[in-house]
Amino acid sequence: MPKGRPNTMNNYGVLLNELGMDETFITPLREKYLQPITALLYPDLGGACLDSHKAFVVKYSLHEDLDLSSHYDNAEVTLNVSLGKDFTEGNLYFGDFSQEPTPVPKYIEIQHVGAQGLLHRGGQIHGALPIASGERWNLIIWMRSSAIRNRLCPMCNKKPELVEAEGFGDGFTETPEDDVPETVNLC
Repeated sequence: MPKGRPNTMNNYGVLLNELGMDETFITPLREKYLQPITALLYPDLGGACLDSHKAFVVKYSLHEDLDLSSHYDNAEVTLNVSLGKDFTEGNLYFGDFSQEPTPVPKYIEIQHVGAQGLLHRGGQIHGALPIASGERWNLIIWMRSSAIRNRLCPMCNKKPELVEAEGFGDGFTETPEDDVPETVNLC
């Protein structure tokens, strides 16, 4: 079975598409339940047209990954669900947006409680403080809008040059650039 790393910063975890969970679980979750919420909360990020994702589970433990340094996600919107286990410390922290850094960043800490999720902008600087004991597992879903990212790559801030890729290809597609809806239908 293939075994890719969840992302460039975490060493322990699993990509859910490698387990065959994209079409059976993550895609319906994104389309039926998350997209109506993101359409209301994040219309400026293409919340109504999040058409792809990358989903993975990451693990933090004392002799493996303890924490996650400051970063922003390759996503328009991120869902981070604490799957729990017994752990102490390890709060999440949030700071500036990647487009608006300040010389001395200010962060707020959020306790990540088991079985609860946090929905946030992918471009917001964030990280995880070290756990002090136990294990913490998190489900992460990076949700992407090709209508947004086909105009400007969120990682390099340049117009992307599209190449063929397997799966969702980091959310870039060949759909027309003017595919972003102007309004959100709430009915």
